Amino acid sequence: AEGVIQEPLHPYTRALIAAVPVPDPTYKREPVEIKGDVSAPIDPPSYCRFLPRCPIGDATCKGLPHPSLKEVRAGHFVACHKL
Repeated sequence: AEGVIQEPLHPYTRALIAAVPVPDPTYKREPVEIKGDVSAPIDPPSYCRFLPRCPIGDATCKGLPHPSLKEVRAGHFVACHKL
């Protein structure tokens, strides 16, 4: 879990970690904006649900089924075709 916090890989995780407030008024960090539309939860797509908002996703991702979790580092799993 520490690796996910220290080195987030998935674009959503990166944005989520960047949104955590830091209790230091002198610390400056650029916000990570997640653009795009959220997939319909009642009728989710067969491909990655984050694709419409993903900064690294492309047509290849749309042609593949929803990604399964894969271990990219010891104990660090990610569900992404691009990582």
